[in-house]
Amino acid sequence: MKSSLRIQSTLGLLFRPCAVSAPATAPGLNAHARWAHKIAAQLPLIPKPTPFVPDVPTFLTLIGRDLKQHADKFPTWEALFTLTTDQLRELGVEPPRARRYLLRWRQRFREGKFGIGGDLKHVENGVAYLKIHEKEASPTRTSRKVVNVPANQNVDEVSEGERVKVKGYKVKGVSTIVGPYALPVQKGVAKLAVTEGMWEDKRGHKVDGGERRRAEVRFKRGVAERKALREKMGFY
Repeated sequence: MKSSLRIQSTLGLLFRPCAVSAPATAPGLNAHARWAHKIAAQLPLIPKPTPFVPDVPTFLTLIGRDLKQHADKFPTWEALFTLTTDQLRELGVEPPRARRYLLRWRQRFREGKFGIGGDLKHVENGVAYLKIHEKEASPTRTSRKVVNVPANQNVDEVSEGERVKVKGYKVKGVSTIVGPYALPVQKGVAKLAVTEGMWEDKRGHKVDGGERRRAEVRFKRGVAERKALREKMGFY
């Protein structure tokens, strides 16, 4: 019985299918490919500039909080979107909340989450023109929407693909364009220019020194008020 088992085992080893080994260089090449793919995945995404945000100074001007003073510290658009927080600190971007704010807006821009005017296509020297496009929706109703077209062209002269519908703006009445930073130029026409702080996230007003010092400030104020009250009542 034992002899029979040994024979079966030996035959199994002899007739077992052999795995075809890969070339000696394959593991190295595969490892290199995986490494290159991993490095590429770790590289920060650099978004393309847009007509309304063509360069670093414009981006920093739009997001506000006086970050445009640091524009000369970013030699290229790529540098703006690749420098780490430690590198920003070494360049002198202070205080820390300014760096965090810049990093947040960098990520938003990567994700296409622009501020007002970020979706504009026809922009010259930081100025875009908004005009009213009228379309007959029914025999008794006319549809009006705000579009961005080249400054020297009428709405009807521009093809439908070139008329960019502008978010955040609407038509009031028949010929008035209303929305943030819209400056009337003439009937049915307004312009939008890059302005300091257009995209700025406004900070809340700190009351009594902010969260960390609020309890201490209010306690000291209460002590002072009670002391003043006792003095007024003649206890001192």
